[in-house]
Amino acid sequence: MIKDIKAALLLFLVLAVMTGLIYPLAMTGIGQVVFPHQANGSLIRQRGRVVGSSLVGQYFREPQYFWGRPSATSPLPYNGAGSSASNLGPNNPVLAQHVATRIKTLKAADPAEKGPVPVDLVTSSASGLDPDISIAAALYQVPRIAQTGGIRIVTLHQLIRENTTEPLLGFIGEPVVNVVKLNLALHARYAATPRAPEPKS
Repeated sequence: MIKDIKAALLLFLVLAVMTGLIYPLAMTGIGQVVFPHQANGSLIRQRGRVVGSSLVGQYFREPQYFWGRPSATSPLPYNGAGSSASNLGPNNPVLAQHVATRIKTLKAADPAEKGPVPVDLVTSSASGLDPDISIAAALYQVPRIAQTGGIRIVTLHQLIRENTTEPLLGFIGEPVVNVVKLNLALHARYAATPRAPEPKS
């Protein structure tokens, strides 16, 4: 019996070292060598400072920027420490109320836009952290941003194209636009655009 216990303990120690130490270190090392950007959180840096991640959305509500998908995380939108969905079913009247409120907000921000609102602008994702929107959702917001931000529509279309990710292998999924990257590019364009001088009093 003692022999069996020793064998069991030895097997436990071997497996603990292999699966709890050697395997994680090996995977971490491979990740750092082969996919260093992804292994470190796909961080976005500007001037040496981390400003976000391409994998996690951010809350934008200024009218001169693109808006992402609604986030159901608590206590704040896009809370990476509390990824969650609303868990509201399609027949739940609360979901319908939320969607109606979001549509009203979008229409109020751009009363001239009469087209249908893309569904991803009024429904939250399963994670609450989705950084991407559809091309249709990005294009829907172009007139509002062009008017409030003073950026030409053709320039906004170009920025959308530059920040669009095509389907994996050309056919898996749909093209999506990363809102964080898009707004960073838009912010840089604002900074580079000369403003009219303030009138002297």
